[in-house]
Amino acid sequence: MPKTIGTQAWKLFDAALCKTAAVTFNTIQFFNKHNPNPSFTPKWSEKPLLKSWEKTKPTLGWPRTTDSLCPGCVREAREEIFAGRKDWRDLMHEKVGEIKAQIIERNGEGWMVKECPTHGRYEDLMAVDSRFLSWIEKNFPGRDIPAHNDEDLHKHGSSTVRYGRGAVLTVDLTNRCNMMCDPCFMDANQVGYVHELSWDEITEILDNAIRIKPRRQMSVQFSGGEPTMHPNFVDAVSYARKVGYNSVQAATNGIEFAKSKEFCRKAFEAGMRYAYLQFDGIGNDANSHRQVGNLFDVKLRAIENMHEAGIEIVLVVTIINNVNNDQVGTIVKFAMENPKKIAFVSFQPVSFTGRDEDITPERRLRQRYTLSHLARDVGKQVGKVEPTRDWFPISFVSTFAGFSDLVHGPDSQWGALSCGCHPNCGVGTALMINKETKEWAPVPRFLDAPQLVKDVTAITDTARGKNFSNFMMALALLKNYKPFQAPKGLTLRDLFKKFDKTWALTKGSEKKYGRTSPDRSYEDAMKRRQTDPWNFLFIAGMWFQDLFNYDFRRTEMCIIPYATQQGEISFCAYNTGVGWRKIIENMYKNATVAQWYRTHGKHEIYAKGKSVNLGSYEHSLVIDAEDAARVRAREHDIPMTAAEEDRIRRKQAFEEQARVRAIYEEMVLKKPQPTVVTIGSLDQLKAAKPGNGAPVTISNADGTNGNGNGNGHAKDNGNGNGASAKSEKPEAAQTVASD
Repeated sequence: MPKTIGTQAWKLFDAALCKTAAVTFNTIQFFNKHNPNPSFTPKWSEKPLLKSWEKTKPTLGWPRTTDSLCPGCVREAREEIFAGRKDWRDLMHEKVGEIKAQIIERNGEGWMVKECPTHGRYEDLMAVDSRFLSWIEKNFPGRDIPAHNDEDLHKHGSSTVRYGRGAVLTVDLTNRCNMMCDPCFMDANQVGYVHELSWDEITEILDNAIRIKPRRQMSVQFSGGEPTMHPNFVDAVSYARKVGYNSVQAATNGIEFAKSKEFCRKAFEAGMRYAYLQFDGIGNDANSHRQVGNLFDVKLRAIENMHEAGIEIVLVVTIINNVNNDQVGTIVKFAMENPKKIAFVSFQPVSFTGRDEDITPERRLRQRYTLSHLARDVGKQVGKVEPTRDWFPISFVSTFAGFSDLVHGPDSQWGALSCGCHPNCGVGTALMINKETKEWAPVPRFLDAPQLVKDVTAITDTARGKNFSNFMMALALLKNYKPFQAPKGLTLRDLFKKFDKTWALTKGSEKKYGRTSPDRSYEDAMKRRQTDPWNFLFIAGMWFQDLFNYDFRRTEMCIIPYATQQGEISFCAYNTGVGWRKIIENMYKNATVAQWYRTHGKHEIYAKGKSVNLGSYEHSLVIDAEDAARVRAREHDIPMTAAEEDRIRRKQAFEEQARVRAIYEEMVLKKPQPTVVTIGSLDQLKAAKPGNGAPVTISNADGTNGNGNGNGHAKDNGNGNGASAKSEKPEAAQTVASD
């Protein structure tokens, strides 16, 4: 009881302080808004920082018209390029496959509708709740500084990245992988050739990346395939750190990290800060579609090993509607139960690329999962989180990046990481969780995020000095804080520490919380964990495009470009769109798979139920036993994957071929067709009398050429699922009707 009274008293004090701060902020800002200082041009840009009124926005709302692609035309154009009948450079100058699309509201949902004069009409779901999409677009703060000094790296026609610098620079080290996933962005192990960067190509790509302006901090993400299979993986991590990037991460299935603590240690010491860990759900059943015998154990061991080495964990989940969307809440709860080890969950609604581009319209609409689905599922499966209060576009944080750029001044060599993507690309929310008690609340419940962004924007626009701006920021935080809606144990001091730790706003912040710069150490990583009792769990949804919902307004604002031998290309333009991935990989492929195997030997692939040999299965993660034991019901009468659809198509083609052949033989070759005589059911046969009085027998299969249905394997030359047992004495003959 005394503790409760004390907490209540502190909350009352906080509430009074917040009201006082609100009055103070509004009074000062009434005068401060006049005569703002001009924006300065920092060393990391050749253009000045943007005021809020200078930021541009794409056309939003609906109905609206945008530029899209015809799936049929694009596939035909790709075939022409790969056959050598069309020059791939035409993609830089022509609008190959482009058509107009309408984004409309229909029955409370958002839809993209487009029509090609050759291939007809396409429709695709954009949002299951149009109100959610309206909320997200309403909170978009505007585009970043236009990209410049980039002419030789951003040169891809309609697919060119035009705004900002991005947040993640993806570098595919290799297309080799030690798994066989469906779906897969890049069709790893499926394309018949090996595309693997040489060391010189890796260093050239990273050297080129820092030339583009604005030169913002990005998280360099090594991807693949499986990036850890590249012989220079650790060296590549080290080089990215050397050229100045604070954050280096690997998009990984975790197998190599699960197998070796030493590998984890070497990766961290080289500069790896985050593991972007593929994670499909809790338990073996949720991971069974990957066809690795012990994949869930691999994930748990990888998390344990990497966290121990100092690497932070981001769980990355591909979500398919009616397949694994029941795992959304389960995965978020898993992260909430392990707040000392997991601080980020990234959901990626499925993009129908690669093998899935030939998807049937029926399966596409059944499995389409949007960002609005994600917000709804988190709310229903986790609780407390409201779609139109707690979710915002990922670009929402660019407002705080702008404030950070202001207070770090014109002499800073790097701009802050800024997620300036289109509001239809990504959304996010955050939960504040106590690492010990695990009490939690959605951050927007106790912090008025929309008003805070307005206040921060006003502070940044006036462009005063660092100390005054930091003072106004503190007042803005207090003004928008609602102490009685926050977790009971959260204090104002905790909130200020969290903000300072994230944006390094005060003097000596790195000393207090540990460095994040390229020269950080293991001790820095431990200090950042131990000095903060609260986990800021970020839940994001990143929705990558495919040919059915492609929007060039999103492409030109990409914040996750691929760095390649032909410059930096939008994530969606590379993996889908007109097909830049296959074009570049074919231009720079190392060898066919067969040639590679002859030279380098075969690498190990975990598929068809094969398990990973782990030295230990021990871990300290908290797992809900009921979630881990759950087995989902599956619909067996409909195709669920591209592979299943492909088998059905092949079967239908074979049957059609047989039908056409039969017609040809009958009509052209005049070959007589076999006469089919219906002789009734087995019961009717048993009851029938032979016409000539002689008994006709039906013998049971003896297993020699049997078709039995036992539980074992078919005997000798049998072709069934098992053989019926041989009978030492023949059973009584059964009479049947004669011809």
